[in-house]
Formats: sequence, C-alpha cells, structure tokens
Amino acid sequence: MKENPLNNIIHDTQQMDLSSQLSAFRNAKPLYIFYERLLKWEIMKAKRIEHVAIIQDGNRRYARRTGIASYAGHELGAGTTERVFNWCLDVGIKHLTVYAFSTENFDRDEEEKRYLFGLIRQKLLDLCISERIHKNEVRVRAIGRIDLLPGRLREAINKVEEVTKSYDRMYFNVALAYGGQCELVDATRALAEKIREGKVKAAEVDENLISQYLYPQGGVSVPKVDLIIRTGGETRTSNFLPWQANGNECAAYFCAPYWPEFRKIDFLRAIRTAQTRS
Repeated sequence: MKENPLNNIIHDTQQMDLSSQLSAFRNAKPLYIFYERLLKWEIMKAKRIEHVAIIQDGNRRYARRTGIASYAGHELGAGTTERVFNWCLDVGIKHLTVYAFSTENFDRDEEEKRYLFGLIRQKLLDLCISERIHKNEVRVRAIGRIDLLPGRLREAINKVEEVTKSYDRMYFNVALAYGGQCELVDATRALAEKIREGKVKAAEVDENLISQYLYPQGGVSVPKVDLIIRTGGETRTSNFLPWQANGNECAAYFCAPYWPEFRKIDFLRAIRTAQTRS
C-alpha cells in the first residue's frame, strides 16, 4: 500500500509554530479536496454499503484536550452527527444507526445526563421540521429501552417518529438507552410470549424470526450491519448491535480522531474499507 502523502504533511506540521502550521494546512487544502473527491469516486463505482453503524466516542476527551467544557464537546459532537447524516445521503447509505446513549451511560452524573437528554431532545425536534429529512423521505426512529428515558425526551421521540413514519428511502436510527444484551433479552421475552400464546411454534424459531423481534419492536427491524465505525482510538464495539453486526461479520473501522473532529475523509475511508473487504 502506498504511503499517504497527507500523513507526511500532518507529521511535519507538528514540528512547526502555529503560524507555520496554519500556512501548511492552507497549502494542503487542495490536496485534501482532491483526495476526498477521489475517495467518493471510488466508493460510488463499487458495491453500495447499505447499513453503517457508528459509535460516537470521544466528546468528553476532546473537550478535556482542548480545554472546553464537557457540554461543549457534546454540542460539537452533535454537529458531527448532522454532518455524517448528510454524508450518508450523499453516498446513498440506506440505514444509519448512531450510538447516542447506552444503558451504561445512566451511571453518569445527573447534570451531564440532563444536558445530554436536553440536547438529544432538541436535535430530534429539529429533525421534525428538517427540509433534508422530508425532501429525502428519511424515517427517524429511536431504538433501545425508551421507557427508561425522561418524559420530555420520549415525547420528542414519539413526535419525530410520527412525522416520518411514512418514509422509507433512508432510515436514521438513534440508539438511546440501548444495550446489545438488553435488546436480545427483550426480543427473547417478546418471542417467548408469542410462543406461550400459541401464536408462534417453537419449531418455527429461526434467525429470520428472531430478527423480527429486535428493536424497534413492532416495526421494520434494524437490518444487518455492513460497517461499524468507532472514533476516539478504542478498538471494541461496546455491546452495540451484536446480533446485526456479529452475525453478519461486518467490517469494523476504528480510527483515532475524537467524534467532534471526525472528518468526511475519515468517513469515506471507512466506507472504502468495508467495500474492499466485501
């Protein structure tokens, strides 16, 4: 594999003062634009990736590194999510699932949780009136143990799901109060109840039937994942979509940038990696 010249540019700027760094990156901008267009061209002529799932990691660490408040890191991360959604539209991704709040995140302090729930609520309400959502007929859904979330956030979830329920050109799934093991437990309970009621026979249970009882229950389930992306330097999938990802042997792309600094080039590289693996 040929060495990426952009890596040399980034390494060299580490040895410069701030003024020289800014000048170097301004000079490198045309190269970034060319590389981005090249990546997109390669992606568009290859087999399409249908479902991308993202573990948005590093908001708080980015805030600590840059000396800003943690809430500002979350706000910047929300901006990255919006940009990634647009990039998915741009390259024709059918399903985008983002890990917004896990069951483990309930252990965080109350002030941070209140801020996160308020931020997520506002972003969901913004989607209700988003021109891009309606123009591109994007169905927005929340997956997870939604009943554990605050009432005002649940109201926002219900509203955005209601106004987009007739769309099916793209699915934007937001994992909230989500845990992969919880999803499997909930699916098993729901299926067991159907068996107890005599509506399903035990002999009929197979992979396809189980998939129908995964989140969101009672609707079109989240399909198999083609690519999981995780930012922030971690190399684990953290209980995210285990049935849909592991059963499909999907590609995994782990990258160093924290979520607020995740770039389109990083996204396109991940897509190309998945296509190459396929």
